[in-house]
Amino acid sequence: MDRRRFLSLSLITAATTALAGPADAVSAQAAGGRFTFTADGSGFLLDGAPFQIRSGELHPARIPVEYWQHRIRMAKAMGLNTVSVYVMWNYVEESPGVFDFTTDRRDIVAFLKLCQQEGMWALLRGGPYVCGEWDLGGIPPYLLQYPDIKLRVKSADDPHYMAAVTRYFHQLVPLIRPLMIDNGGPVLMVQVENEYGSYGSDAAYLEEVRQLWLTNGVNGPFYTQDGLGQVAANHTVVTGGAIGLSGGDASSIAQARKDYPAVPAMAGEVYPGWLTHWGDSTFQGQGADISATLRGLMAGGLSFNLYMLHGGTSFGFTAGANADDQSGNYQPDITSYDYGAPVTEQGRATDAYTRYRTLIAGYLTSPPPAVPDPVPTLTRAGGLDLLPSRYASLWDNLPAPLPAVQTVNPQPMESYGQNSGLILYSRQLTGFTGGPLAVRWVHDYATVFLDGHYAGGLYRQNLPASVTGPLNIATANAPLALTAAGSTTPQLDILVEGLGRTNYGHALVDRKGILESVTVNGSAPLTGWRTTLLPLDATFVAGLRAVVTDPHRPGIFFRAQVRLDTVADTYLDLSNWTKGVVWVNGRNLGRYWHLGPQQRLYCPAPWLKAGLNEILILDLHQTDPLPITLQATLAGPAVSSPAISPAGWRLVYADSQETAGENGAAANAFDGNAATIWHTQWYALNAPLPHEIQLDLGARYAVDSFSYLPRQDGSANGRIGRYELYIADSTSAWGTPVATGTLPDTASRTTLTLPTTAGRYLRLRALTEAGNRGPWTSAAELGITGVPA
Repeated sequence: MDRRRFLSLSLITAATTALAGPADAVSAQAAGGRFTFTADGSGFLLDGAPFQIRSGELHPARIPVEYWQHRIRMAKAMGLNTVSVYVMWNYVEESPGVFDFTTDRRDIVAFLKLCQQEGMWALLRGGPYVCGEWDLGGIPPYLLQYPDIKLRVKSADDPHYMAAVTRYFHQLVPLIRPLMIDNGGPVLMVQVENEYGSYGSDAAYLEEVRQLWLTNGVNGPFYTQDGLGQVAANHTVVTGGAIGLSGGDASSIAQARKDYPAVPAMAGEVYPGWLTHWGDSTFQGQGADISATLRGLMAGGLSFNLYMLHGGTSFGFTAGANADDQSGNYQPDITSYDYGAPVTEQGRATDAYTRYRTLIAGYLTSPPPAVPDPVPTLTRAGGLDLLPSRYASLWDNLPAPLPAVQTVNPQPMESYGQNSGLILYSRQLTGFTGGPLAVRWVHDYATVFLDGHYAGGLYRQNLPASVTGPLNIATANAPLALTAAGSTTPQLDILVEGLGRTNYGHALVDRKGILESVTVNGSAPLTGWRTTLLPLDATFVAGLRAVVTDPHRPGIFFRAQVRLDTVADTYLDLSNWTKGVVWVNGRNLGRYWHLGPQQRLYCPAPWLKAGLNEILILDLHQTDPLPITLQATLAGPAVSSPAISPAGWRLVYADSQETAGENGAAANAFDGNAATIWHTQWYALNAPLPHEIQLDLGARYAVDSFSYLPRQDGSANGRIGRYELYIADSTSAWGTPVATGTLPDTASRTTLTLPTTAGRYLRLRALTEAGNRGPWTSAAELGITGVPA
């Protein structure tokens, strides 16, 4: 994925050690237990005996508290013995110096004690930076109030950042200290920072973070998390610390053992799925299969962590974003963090869960416990339809604007201490006769009004014409054409929504609102703004006045009420709506956007109640209510069509293939042999991206899934990153892609569920190489499923 574009693993022979031992439950954690490293650095020891960490990642901040125990038991039932846990710093310190480690999903102590109660060990990943597709990678947005802030640097480089980190660790570490294994707790190791090698190379910064653990009473063991190449290039091994490898497998662990013979290594993040951005054509990672990777790890008795075992949900405004360091391409994450993980967003075992459970159990001396029953979900056939009504207008509920002295020029919301939600910039124009509205820069999505009338929108990044056209949205910070209003002195309102802050890469300083200036029709930058903060927090929503003065002005809260006799998990289907946020009984479920692919928001049963329930929807565009539906699952049923045999396929076109330096012919991509590959030119010259291959399927098919198997020779060269996929009846009229997105940077097969599309020809375009490693594209096998059309 984009945030881990650093992975580059070499093919080496997997080291084989003794088979994994029994379930290793935390049965008797007396004070004085010890978790250490072997003297030769080959592995881990628990009370002096060899120990294999079999871990699954769970984020308590993404799971309703009432379901913590269920998700931990799902991990144990899969044959795992450890849970890996992030602490999201900005979730426990939303305002400077105000800490909350007890309410709602923030109680990390209770979660770790529950792990121990359920017989599971823990790996603690306390940050300060965690990535995790979480807003700003867990770093508090209040730090962005400092104009020249530097993040993830030592004190000498930015005192504001490390002063805040120090304050955070003074609160966090004393809570963790009693839960370390040597104090009778479940925590085996704590991670120092996270994937720092993809950001910097300052070993002094990592040591300063490690010292904060030590000075607050936790003496380790420690480990770091990085790609194998970054460990060496950027010096991210800390003193006395183990190595966690992102995208790790048996071969990369063996290579790490060669490079660092005295340091134990584990596959710290094995990806059974992938993240999804708004605008991806389908949920990513749904078809990944890590069986081969798991088999190698289990056969070698090697330690690992599945990221994610269960992803959960980025409730509220907690989802993050990717931003390409070179192009600035901004990709906000969807609300669901289902991740295509073995345990779904709503806690159900997938086929992959069953497959991996069987595989792991085959190496254990005793079977894992039974799989817990799934949490009940809505079972009414066809769902339950609701028609909301207008309830309140945002414009009738505006708080007082900020003092004028603070708002001469537009400033981002962090300048005023706001973390998320909306921010409104208002100003009266003079001599206005129309012209382009230019904003430098809008972060991230704005709706624009003249005298209360919707004039169009602005978005930070490109969007499909099918989205921008009907809503008159200017994209990629292009100007928005304004037409003359009824007056030459209209009020200009720019309502800006901040989406997820960048959580991976070097562009972490990602402020929200208007960053610099506004001009109209080529004017000098406009000054004298009235700025209104709209955090959309629980206090604001609870205080809404039920007034809608202008029912035609977008920015309306709609309300639906539903009476339930019993409660169960459900999904709110917003596919009829445009863009906004949903609350249920005061709980913020998160963002929806008809851009997709997510159209349904998860509502856990504990957030509902027997009796009358209230659903609030703030839509930034719609003024008329449309039905919403309560459904049982995130999406429709899985693809079940048969595979279409490549025997009848024919190569129509490939822009490049390497036939001199190796047998990299394009036809190898569909020859039924995973040992042969298509590879673009590299011997005499490097053919530039993008690359593409076009296939004649031999007949017309209704295609409903596509699979991509990367090369299986251990090399990562040429793995496809960002892609476009087309199905058409003619090679001269491809139309719009049926799927776009980013393929996971793994050697595993990825299957994409597609909107069923009929055609005879397939076109795959590789826009980037995974990890931006080079200009190449490769593929072992391409596959599709469908039926004759």
